[in-house]
Amino acid sequence: MEARIEKIKQQLQSQGYKLTPQREATVRVLLENEEDHLSAEDVFMLVKDKAPEIGLATVYRTLELLSELHVVEKMNFGDGVARYDLRNDSTHHHHHHLICVQCGAVDEIMEDWLTPLEERLEREYSFRVLDHRLDFQGICYRCNGKDKPAALIKQQPSHSQA
Repeated sequence: MEARIEKIKQQLQSQGYKLTPQREATVRVLLENEEDHLSAEDVFMLVKDKAPEIGLATVYRTLELLSELHVVEKMNFGDGVARYDLRNDSTHHHHHHLICVQCGAVDEIMEDWLTPLEERLEREYSFRVLDHRLDFQGICYRCNGKDKPAALIKQQPSHSQA
């Protein structure tokens, strides 16, 4: 975790910002809950446990700054709530999401299924894709009364947003 905090500190410094204690507390919460898609309010509640003096506005400003600097990705799964996903150096592109419109669960597809399409776009349109997002909305296996699919068992656990 310390190495990732140091990298984020360098990203901030390269753009003229400091990793203040408030920003560091926010980053630590994001790292500790990396598998979840936390809202600003979720982050605030967890940061308050570590640093009670931090206000909600500070957490919002920190998340917006981290989003602008591409440290986190700001996402909306159609429920009107912005959620934050920490970017990971080990993945060129972001994972994809399966969003249940009934219970709000969000499952992740860690594979990048769009690589062939990106290669075709570059070959046929001279367009080099730098990033993409793909979210599927539907009814999850839980709401369908099915067992957890093997493809999800191989991956990280799902994250409920309900």
